Amino acid sequence: MIPKFKIFTILTCFFALAAFTTFSVNWNIDPNYSIKFGGSKAEGTFSGLTGTVVFDPKNISSAKMDVSVAVNTIKTGNSTKDSHAKGSSWFDAEKYPSIQFSSTAFLPEGKNYAVTGNLTLHGVTKKIVIPFQFSETNEKGLFTGNFKVKRKDFGINGNFFGFAVGDDFAIELQVPVSK
Repeated sequence: MIPKFKIFTILTCFFALAAFTTFSVNWNIDPNYSIKFGGSKAEGTFSGLTGTVVFDPKNISSAKMDVSVAVNTIKTGNSTKDSHAKGSSWFDAEKYPSIQFSSTAFLPEGKNYAVTGNLTLHGVTKKIVIPFQFSETNEKGLFTGNFKVKRKDFGINGNFFGFAVGDDFAIELQVPVSK
């Protein structure tokens, strides 16, 4: 017969280990992700996403995200448009080299989720909500989401063709991750 003290010690260690392993899951951002944007007469992609992603659907209170993407990675499919987009009339990549997002809260929404956080774009920080889905298979996961950004809310006025580009931009994210 095992003494009660040893059983208690074994159970305590087991529960402590179980609590520690469900505390958080750190994810590495796969380089094959996709950040697409589209508006009236302007669309393209960004690359170079880096940062920290901590997410466990079983423990959403420990989730956090702090990521950024380099403005200079913008691709529109047209080198002239790329130069304009990076220029001072639009993103001003020299003065504001990155777009950053830092989460403040995660919430479940049915089978999906929403992350609230601060988006810093063109030197302006605004609180936004990004609805997203998360799927996981073995040691890999996939975050997908869609949201809109009003460029003028971030002080991006554009040049004299700004009226043709529109104010609302739809952002589509597909970010594969691995443990």
